[in-house]
Amino acid sequence: MSAYKDNDPRIHGIKTRIRVVPNFPKPGIMFQDITTLLLDPQAFKDTIDLFVERYQGKNISVVAGIEARGFIFGPPIALAIGAKFVPLRKPKKLPGEVISEEYTLEYGRDCLQMHVGAVEPGDRALVVDDLIATGGTLCAAMNLLERVGAQVVECACVIELPDLKGRERLHGKPLYVLVESH
Repeated sequence: MSAYKDNDPRIHGIKTRIRVVPNFPKPGIMFQDITTLLLDPQAFKDTIDLFVERYQGKNISVVAGIEARGFIFGPPIALAIGAKFVPLRKPKKLPGEVISEEYTLEYGRDCLQMHVGAVEPGDRALVVDDLIATGGTLCAAMNLLERVGAQVVECACVIELPDLKGRERLHGKPLYVLVESH
C-alpha cells in the first residue's frame, strides 16, 4: 500500500521537499535527502500526520525506528499513537544487553541491535525508516522483532525506490510508503 496512489494533496508537498543529490555518497547513487523535508514544518507535519492517520487505532504497542533517520520519524508517530519507541541501532551504540541481527547489504554486511527486553512477546510492532531500497535493513529489523515474539504489523517508509525491488524481499509483509522515487 502506498499513499502516493491515494491522491492525497499532502503527498505532492512532501515529494517536492525531498532533494535528490546525484553521486552521493558515491558515483551512481541518487541520494534521497530528507533534510530538506525537515526544513519545511508543514511538509514534516504532513509526513507525520499521514503515518499517524494510518496507524491510530491499530493497537500498535511499539514503534521500532531504524538508525538513524528512523529516529526522526518514529518518535513522533509513537507519541501520537500511544506506543513506546524502540531504537534499532548499529553495533556498540546501546549500553547493556542487546540482541543482534546481521544482514547483507548491496555493498557488504551490517548489523542491527536492540535492548533485550525492550520488545516483548505479543507486542504489535511498526517498523519505521526514511527509505526502502533493497529491503535488507527492513528485513533485518523485522527478523529482530519477530525473534523476540513481536508481531510486525507493517513497515512504514517515507520513500520507496521501486527499481531496487526491496518490497519483494519483505516476503509479503505489508509496506506503506508516502512517495516513490526513481
